[in-house]
Amino acid sequence: MTHNLPKASLGYFPTPLIELTRLSAKLGGPKIYMKRDDNTGLALGGNKTRKLEYIMGDALAKGADTVITAGAIQSNHCRQTAGAAASLGLECHLVLGGEEPTQPQGNLLLDKVYGCHIHWAGENRKGEDIPALVEQLKAEGKKPYIIPYGGSNELGAVAFIEAYKELDSQRRDLNVTFTHIIFASSSGATQAGLIIGNKILETNCQLVGINIDKGEMDKVPFDEHIISLANSTAQLIEADYQFTANDLILNSNYVGDGYGVIGELENEAIAMTAQNEGILLDPVYTGRAMGGLIDMIRTGQIKSEDTVLFWHTGGAPALFAYAEDLDIR
Repeated sequence: MTHNLPKASLGYFPTPLIELTRLSAKLGGPKIYMKRDDNTGLALGGNKTRKLEYIMGDALAKGADTVITAGAIQSNHCRQTAGAAASLGLECHLVLGGEEPTQPQGNLLLDKVYGCHIHWAGENRKGEDIPALVEQLKAEGKKPYIIPYGGSNELGAVAFIEAYKELDSQRRDLNVTFTHIIFASSSGATQAGLIIGNKILETNCQLVGINIDKGEMDKVPFDEHIISLANSTAQLIEADYQFTANDLILNSNYVGDGYGVIGELENEAIAMTAQNEGILLDPVYTGRAMGGLIDMIRTGQIKSEDTVLFWHTGGAPALFAYAEDLDIR
């Protein structure tokens, strides 16, 4: 059960593991810890840095001089891809959903600072327009490499197997055992990798992905996509595992009005975490996931005697772009 995959060095690891004592007290327990993947270092940080180390390693090994990926206008994945490409001397093309705004803010501003090429795709924020762009770049003599939406393929999942091992080493040093790990689940590789890591290390921790998006992945229901990715990743690393729906917890109770639509849940979570711990969450992913965690504590799904890890996947630069939607009290 080993892998010998090429890897680019892009971030600073291990990321910190801290206890959120004030937030825990505010909620009347349980113990809450946070894995600070907002501190990975690349392009203001985020969990995609881990995935990009393996994905960019593969791109370089295959002789690519150009990378292409897609996302929403405030995509954290696209921002980190732009930073990674700049650091490795690769040309970067981003296919972004929506229309070009008059004033770039948040992640989009950083995409431009990194000097990448931006292509506006209207409704197509998940890379539907990439094949035509690939042909265009090939015709120009480029060697393009496609990075999947969210960096979510087997290489991205492998990165989160390694991340789980990193976390396990840290929690052993602190002599703490987690009953739950809560995180934003949006494109699948983070959850797939954590599922495999949990299996390898036999930690029997309840992994709860908070679903962020109502959409599908490649026309496949999102829950089926995650299981399929976990199985194909296990095959890649030659692990004799076969995962089923029984191995997946995907909580879709907090999707609200859909992807990137900010409501009371996200506003409260962002304010509570900032004002009690000095830690910034983002409106789209971690704000929604933390909102889910807070609700699960209040409704007794997570009990005061439990010990919870919240995996902070980054995204704070998007706060600036959502200023009009935030209602912080």
